Amino acid sequence: MTRNWFRQIILSLVLAGAGLLVIAYGADYCVFRYRLATKHQPFGSVTVQHYYSVAHKDGKTELFFDPPLPMPCAHSLFPHSGVSPCWYLRRHAEQMTSM
Repeated sequence: MTRNWFRQIILSLVLAGAGLLVIAYGADYCVFRYRLATKHQPFGSVTVQHYYSVAHKDGKTELFFDPPLPMPCAHSLFPHSGVSPCWYLRRHAEQMTSM
């Protein structure tokens, strides 16, 4: 009896969370599209530092830095139009590629 009750609560919480996520994405998309249609700056730019990390056989690592470049971003909560959100790029302004 308690197992079925516990499953129902967990299932309800998972469905409610998924529903809230869908609503948040839909609202974010509508706001993004509105800003795009009315030209209220839906896109921004964040300067990102990219570097390569090359591991050598002797255990040392060598870093090769690219010059900082501005990357396009979307003023939204979720990625839209193939670009990352600006809040995410600001928090991850250093991007590394391991080789």
